[in-house]
Amino acid sequence: MIVIPDVRLAIPGDANSIAQLSRDSIEQGLPWRWTQARVLGAIESKCANVAVVSEHSCLMAFGIMEYGDETSHLVLLGVQPWQRRRGLGRAVVLWLEACAHTAGIGLIRLEARADNPTAIVFYESLGFSVASRISGYYCGMIDAIRLEKRLWDANS
Repeated sequence: MIVIPDVRLAIPGDANSIAQLSRDSIEQGLPWRWTQARVLGAIESKCANVAVVSEHSCLMAFGIMEYGDETSHLVLLGVQPWQRRRGLGRAVVLWLEACAHTAGIGLIRLEARADNPTAIVFYESLGFSVASRISGYYCGMIDAIRLEKRLWDANS
């Protein structure tokens, strides 16, 4: 039996757990930028959604998406290491994608660390395509792979 995780909007009380997961699993080897205060700012932003999956009051996964007029940007996606391969990251991305589609946004962009081929394959499995490589994107230390996904054709 496949259990579909319950994705919900983050609340201010989720900010510390999100920041810690970002520091430990996404920003390793880099200066910590997604602190509790910055995550809280995203939670409170009118131009972003912070989505989470939690079980028994424990954060399992999260995603932060910023919205523009025509494009959205998946800023961060994190899943607890011991919770990977359960479909949690996929559920968060699809939930945020549905929000972008509802808002009439036709393109989602994101960057993944070039040294994380697992993430790149994950995004490709969700229909994202590699658009470019950005040298030194992460603090001048690590390249990024920019990926994009069209939600609908602007000519339709």
